[in-house]
This record gives sequence, C-alpha cells and structure tokens, in this order.
Amino acid sequence: MRITFHGAARTVTGSKHLITLKNETQILLDCGLFQGMGEVTDKLNGYFGFDPGKIKYLVLSHAHIDHCGLLPRLVGEGFEGKIFCTSATMDLARILMMDSAKIQMQDAEFNNRHLKPGQKKEAPLYTEDDVVKAVGNMKIVEYNQDFEIEPGIRLKFTDAGHILGSAAVHLNITEDGKPTRITFSGDVGRYGDLLLKSPQQFDQAEYILMESTYGDSLHKDLEPIENMLYEVINNTCNIKKGKVIIPAFSVGRTQELLYALNGLELKGRLPDVRYFVDSPLSSKATEILKNHPEVYNNGVKETLKVDHDIFGFKGLRFIETVEESKALNQDPRPCVIISASGMAEAGRVKHHIRNNIGNEKNTILMVGYCEPSSLGGRLIAGQKVVNIFHDDYEVKAEVRSIKSMSAHGDYEDLLKFLSGQDPAKVKQLFLVHGEYEVQQNFATRLKEHGFRHVAIPEYHQEFDLG
Repeated sequence: MRITFHGAARTVTGSKHLITLKNETQILLDCGLFQGMGEVTDKLNGYFGFDPGKIKYLVLSHAHIDHCGLLPRLVGEGFEGKIFCTSATMDLARILMMDSAKIQMQDAEFNNRHLKPGQKKEAPLYTEDDVVKAVGNMKIVEYNQDFEIEPGIRLKFTDAGHILGSAAVHLNITEDGKPTRITFSGDVGRYGDLLLKSPQQFDQAEYILMESTYGDSLHKDLEPIENMLYEVINNTCNIKKGKVIIPAFSVGRTQELLYALNGLELKGRLPDVRYFVDSPLSSKATEILKNHPEVYNNGVKETLKVDHDIFGFKGLRFIETVEESKALNQDPRPCVIISASGMAEAGRVKHHIRNNIGNEKNTILMVGYCEPSSLGGRLIAGQKVVNIFHDDYEVKAEVRSIKSMSAHGDYEDLLKFLSGQDPAKVKQLFLVHGEYEVQQNFATRLKEHGFRHVAIPEYHQEFDLG
C-alpha cells in the first residue's frame, strides 16, 4: 500500500491524498480546489497528478471548497466511483460546488470583458452539469457508523468539529490478512467553538494524516469576539462614518459572525447600523445549519431557549441579486457587509474591497486564515498596494483581523485531538494542510509529545505504507 500527496502539501489548500492498494484499488481522500496561490493557481487546478478514471472511491472529509471544490472536474475527467460523506456534508457540498461553478463563470466573464492586449481568455474549471453528476455519486455515511466500502475496506467518520458535517476519516484496510488503520484528520475544529461540538476522540491509528494550519499558533485574543466586533463596527460606522467589509466563508464563518452579532443584540450592545450578508450561498448555508440543530454545543442550545432565531437580528438583510450587491457600493451610508469568499480571492467581496479599499474611513476585517498570496493574505501582511482584477489599488482603508474566529484548531487543539493516541503505535504521522515553516515547528512539538516519525510531504510525493 502506498500514499501520494497531490494537494495541501506544504500549503493550506487543494486537499487531495491518494491511497493505492496492492491490487491497485485507488481511494482518494478529498478533492479540493487550490485557492489563493497567485499565478500558479490555475495551473495547479488544471493538473491532478493522477488519472481520475482510475480512482475507485472518494472519501470526503467536509464541504469546504479547498476539500471538495474539484470533485466536479474529477467527474468531468472520468471519475465514476462513489463519494462517501456525511449527510450534512452532502447538503453543503451541493450548494458550495454549484456556487463555485457560478462564481467561476461570472469571474471568467468579468475578466474576459476587461482583458488587456495579449491576455488569454479565461474558462471555468467545470460546469453546473458536472456538479449535478458529482452529487449524484455521493453516498451518505453517518458519524460513528462502521461502514464496509467493499470486503477488506471499512470506513468510519467521527465529528471533527470544524464545520457542519465535517469529519475525521478512519479507514481499516486489510491486505493479505493484515489490517492497516489509517486516519485522516480532515480539518480539526476548536474545543469550545462558538457553535459546534468539540472534535471527537478516535480509535488508535497506525498512520495519521494530520492538518497543521495553525500548528505554531494559539488563538488567544485579549477580548471576546463580541467585544472586538463591537469596537470595529462602532469605530468605523458610528465614529468614522465608514463601511466595514468582512470577507467570510459562506459556511461556518458567516454563521459564527451572525451568532456573535445576535449575541450583541441580546445584550443591548449591537451598533444601530445596517448589516448585509451579500452572498446567496450564505443564506442557503444558514438554513442548512438551522436544519441540523444536533450539531450545536450546549451554549447554543441555551441561547435557543430565549431566542429561536440565533442568526437573525435588527438591521440584518440578506442580499440576493447582483444588482442589489452593486447598489451597496453606490450607497455612501455606513454599513457592515459580510461577503464571500473568506480569503477575498473570488466572489462579491472582491468587488466590495475594490470599491472601498481607497477610503480611509472604511475597515476591512479579516476573520479567518488566508493563504499568504491571496488578496486577504496580502492585506493582512500590510501591503500598501494590492492588485485586484488586474489593476493596482492603494490600501487606504484600515485592515483589522480577529484570529480567534478561525474554524481551525490551534496547536493546543491539534494536540488534544491526538491525545487519545499512543504515539508509540503510530508508525508514521504525515503533516498536511499547513505552511511549511509552521509544519516544521509543529513537527518539533509533536516529537516532544512522543510522535517519533513525523513527515512533511512535498507536492506529489509518494510514501510506502508497507
């Protein structure tokens, strides 16, 4: 048996890990879109590094686009097998992938209208028809179900606490009478998340693929999230009379923001301004989350006893049409705009940033991880001039960040996730989904906790699992 890392290798995007058995059966863990990688992004998304037609099964950890976003292209290039995921992941992946197809088509159309001499026309990676085919291949496996994919291959999902439906993947593969236990963490959430239950413990594994996004960080903000939101909104909208632009992923982050803002209203502290969620996908994702109350933690369940709509508050409006979205940029009045994507690399938020970045009254508030070369990453890094839609813009707006809102666990959370494992029984721990320097630091920390064999795979690197 061998494993090859075709994405999320020394970077935080494009999750794809290919297991090949002795009989050449191939199992792909995730098939994510590369995002925010600068000029090489399109090239990375256009080359899998393997033959999609030879993949027999795909196991999907969760619905974020950097984990599911290339599934339609995989299907379009010949994959015909089953896609195993939780029911909530299927619900979310359907709307996320369809939205991704639409955004690609819209962005390609916009960029093609603004081509400069010598620039080539853009084309979307996949169509809505490819999305429909991918969803048609999905097979639901619920948490803690011991599911037989085929004789000799068993699958179990445990709750990873990252987003609705997110799972750690546990495979028990028997070859020549010998069982091998492989765990893929997917993305690990926070212990003490605003909305969701904490990640579950899991059975002993021999090989572990471990995410490491915040492997050298602690999410220790000095103030609660509600206080930080209040300070930014009040200062920008009430004092400076400007706008707050918040790039936020439609699934997870947007709902956390709405829950925190609703908490301010319940306490009588919500600034009296207009609030817009400018993402049709966010509206759909919020409804899906409402339909899965079983994932809420005890704190949310207590709030539900006094407020039946934990994602709604005075002044909130969901924007649907492109015309309504454009109108927000023509309206000079103070407001808060929450819009996708979280890395500010695509979608409507990119247009909002372009229209508001040159005004010092405004604030761009980042509330999650951004790949360093993405627009969000460049803003967080303090660049004074950024390129948006092929034009340079001077950054005059204030750029702020709330790091503690990440849905990814910090290194204490990651170590707690692994705390049920006997390090001596782990033959190899592979670090994925992290920047290389962060992974090196986390590897040192892991070795201090007894994990002797820690590898940091390179892009397309293959390992023999014996």
